[in-house]
Amino acid sequence: MFDPGPCVYMEKMAGGSDVADLLSLDRPLGETLGLVAERRASDIRDIMVVVLDRPRHEEGIQAIRDAGARVRLITDGDVSASLLSVSDRSPVSLLWGIGGTPEGVISAAAIKAFGGAFIGRLWPRDDGERQAAIDAGYDLDRVLNQDELVSSDDCFFSATGVTDGDVLQGVRYEGSTATTESIVMRARTGTVRRISARHNRPKLRAYIGERYG
Repeated sequence: MFDPGPCVYMEKMAGGSDVADLLSLDRPLGETLGLVAERRASDIRDIMVVVLDRPRHEEGIQAIRDAGARVRLITDGDVSASLLSVSDRSPVSLLWGIGGTPEGVISAAAIKAFGGAFIGRLWPRDDGERQAAIDAGYDLDRVLNQDELVSSDDCFFSATGVTDGDVLQGVRYEGSTATTESIVMRARTGTVRRISARHNRPKLRAYIGERYG
């Protein structure tokens, strides 16, 4: 898995495998959206881009709207947003924006298993971070895809919902029990499993010897 060194943020874009060759962090965003719409034989008004709601994205958000596409703003959670961008059961067409580098690597691991495409480029926050990255030997112009961020197919991704989201249902308490929904994916085989679990809270408390839930 890619070690980002001093760079905790990266530019990101993710989308389905059918538009993998169209993803670009250098081409104007509106132009990319037009190409995606053309590839999918869709009206550009049906193209939806999920973006973290941050001041640094104001210009990009405006570019999306100027192109005629739609914006879905999220407060956090761009790993789940990456999964939305590659799912054929989601209205989201692309993920775009600047977010955490560790989350980018995790997203790459998920997309290797689920299918789709992810690209990212390190985004230093200031001159000090930029120089530290250069001194450590990082190429800040390099665009990395999911296979460069996670180089092996011996890769698993798993997640359990805590609060309700678009990908997973959150924890539900029902009397003495709790229910959870999890997803487990394997990159080598592309197997995706959804696991619904029921937890007996009194028994778990007795078993682990401390308060549980």
